[in-house]
Amino acid sequence: MGRRNRRNRQRHQRSTEQRSPAEEEQRRKAREQAAWECGYPEIIKENKLFEHYYQELKIVPDGEWDKFMASLREPLPATIRITGYKSHAKEILHCLKEKYFKELQDIEVDGQKIEAPQPLSWYPEELAWHTNLSRKIIRKSPELEKFHQFLVNETESGNISRQEAVSMIPPVLLKVQPHHKILDMCAAPGSKTAQIIEMLHADMNVPFPEGFVIANDVDNKRCYLLVHQAKRLNSPCIMVVNHDASSIPRLLVENNGSREVLYYDRILCDVPCSGDGTLRKNIDVWKKWTTLNSLQLHGLQIRIATRGVEQLAEGGRMVYSTCSLNPVEDEAVIASLLDKSEGSLELADVASEIPGLKWMPGITQWKVMTKEGHWYEKWEDIPTSRHTQIRPTMFPPKDEEKLKSMNLNRCMRILPHHQNTGGFFVAVLIKKAPMPWNKRQPKLQRRPPVSACDASIAVAPELVKAVTENSAGMADEPAVDTENGETKPCTNQSDSSKTDIVCCPSPSKKMKLFGFKEDPFVFVSEDDPIFDPIQTFYALDPSFPKKNLLTRTQEGKKRQLYMVSKELRNVLLHNSEKMKVINTGIKVLCRNNDGEQYGCAYRLAQEGIYTLYPFINARIVTVSIEDIKVLLTQENPFLSKFSKETQKQANNFDMGSIVLKYEPDPQEPETLQCPIVLCGWRGKTSIRSFVPKNERLHYLRMMGVEVFKEKAEVLEKKPVEGKACDEEHIDEKMDIDGAKEESKELSGNESGDDEDPKEEDVIDRGVLEHVALKNTSAIPASVEDQAEDASVSKESVD
Repeated sequence: MGRRNRRNRQRHQRSTEQRSPAEEEQRRKAREQAAWECGYPEIIKENKLFEHYYQELKIVPDGEWDKFMASLREPLPATIRITGYKSHAKEILHCLKEKYFKELQDIEVDGQKIEAPQPLSWYPEELAWHTNLSRKIIRKSPELEKFHQFLVNETESGNISRQEAVSMIPPVLLKVQPHHKILDMCAAPGSKTAQIIEMLHADMNVPFPEGFVIANDVDNKRCYLLVHQAKRLNSPCIMVVNHDASSIPRLLVENNGSREVLYYDRILCDVPCSGDGTLRKNIDVWKKWTTLNSLQLHGLQIRIATRGVEQLAEGGRMVYSTCSLNPVEDEAVIASLLDKSEGSLELADVASEIPGLKWMPGITQWKVMTKEGHWYEKWEDIPTSRHTQIRPTMFPPKDEEKLKSMNLNRCMRILPHHQNTGGFFVAVLIKKAPMPWNKRQPKLQRRPPVSACDASIAVAPELVKAVTENSAGMADEPAVDTENGETKPCTNQSDSSKTDIVCCPSPSKKMKLFGFKEDPFVFVSEDDPIFDPIQTFYALDPSFPKKNLLTRTQEGKKRQLYMVSKELRNVLLHNSEKMKVINTGIKVLCRNNDGEQYGCAYRLAQEGIYTLYPFINARIVTVSIEDIKVLLTQENPFLSKFSKETQKQANNFDMGSIVLKYEPDPQEPETLQCPIVLCGWRGKTSIRSFVPKNERLHYLRMMGVEVFKEKAEVLEKKPVEGKACDEEHIDEKMDIDGAKEESKELSGNESGDDEDPKEEDVIDRGVLEHVALKNTSAIPASVEDQAEDASVSKESVD
């Protein structure tokens, strides 16, 4: 066989060598034409084994089977969710209802009249809507171009999430409060994580909620998609880590001088699954579906869920969910958890927590079927040859009393035909006591405060030793430090007053590393000389948590300064060897070398302005709504373009970074009724804003200015005025810096040796403005959509 293949390759090679390039091109075009004429074979939405399996299990009520199957063959409706994180969510909702949704009512696409979008009856405050339009129709129809452009721009700005309706259910059932510590075990691509972040920031007047989210995913590449999603919400309370969820490390935190194990108040356990509830949008599942997928994933799902409840605090809530309808992945996993918990876990009755949502109660009896179609009702019937494929935990408990006490009917199965959604399963578990194998809680370890010997040197890796951990089902050992159970303090007594500073090195060699090598996280020491000019220039409030500032480089210039919440700082400080942190913190300040001559080398960053603004007491210019329009539609406008009041305020400040604040007037309800805070630069004769293009479009749209493709191009054209100002080179350099740093941020890489471009190296102004106004997202929305579509089956298990 090998010889024949080799002869065929040689024959093909000789024939290719004899053909001229023109003949090769002609043959290529002929092949492309043949492929185009044939097209792709249409996927037939039928699977007899699927129908036989679920009819036998009776998960669909009597008389509804035909409706169930007909619904699965229909395209999934488009569903959008307005983020509640920013204070102008109501403005976006008002804009949608009063403009775009009304315009859709009179449009026909392919002879079909479009139904008016409707709010999801069960989602709070009308912040989620669905329409009978599929994504394909929205993207391809010229009549819907404005609506599509609105969705794209607002999604890039983080104000709208295109998310499947059933995917919104688990975060709602988590009942998140701003003080909760939350773990999202299988988080990518991040739509549910974004919901959780919004709930943490329910009160926008609190820049640093006490709670935080640790979002984990096993797939290194998908972690960067997760970072992209989280960055759109600009929160200092999110950390993205890269671990196998079934063995995610137990973390330590410091509490009143003691090191203790971190237990989470809320855990989202949205496990990898076979994805047969996504047939409406992942049509490949029709031809690929087999029960073997569920049998292979069952063990992994139990391990992940077990690791989750181990790290759940007593009284805490864990939501287990899948986009599968199969009881082997659903009720069987929950029953296994409840069985081995011996009363430590309880299924919560959440029937009244999502009013308006239609769902079916969990089933208590089911059978297991092999991929060949053989049924088994109990473990004892399984042939020995099948024991590696089928496990005892896949069957319902035999003890009727135990089965009844589990209350499996409290599980929720969402069927597609009931509310025109995808299929889904969700269960809420409450932890009443430690798990039986964790009855002996880890002892608290007293230790002196950690101090740094030198601000320019990272804390030694031996500062924190990893806690000895066994696999799921074994008791966790108490936390032990390096010598005599205590951490060694710094021996340099003269530096004992310095604050904690940490550098998160790469995990130890014992941990398998995949993907990019991340730069360290180095906290800025309190006596760092870079901080005093910043505090003086912006008159930062004494309550400003400067301990929470960090950089991503140990040597050279600190080009970017990020902020994390106090609680996340605590986590980073004590778990540097145990975690692979992909990203955390929000950028609040960017270095501009020429800024030193104006009093401060750091300008404000738009990403973190809502976090930093509450602490700023100087260089604030209050602007009118007309001033905002000028700032967002003109590049580097002269002061004469602004109102006299704005000019008067600006004249009080020297050149440099400023805050531009718009306060709504309650006496004029027809105007924009949400505050806006922008980063700006005060030049000699002009003011400019540093706002990404998609955010500019968002703010303009909220003010009633329609900006679409043809108008957006105007924002990128070279302006006529203001081209001879001395501060232009400063602005241009900052644009270049921002573009360079944005390209590095998703990978977490930052070099401390980069210099600002020299004045003679600055390129054409028009190109710079194009760079400055380009969307800073490193991953285009189309890629994100593809990843989200694929995420329902959690490809990270592959």
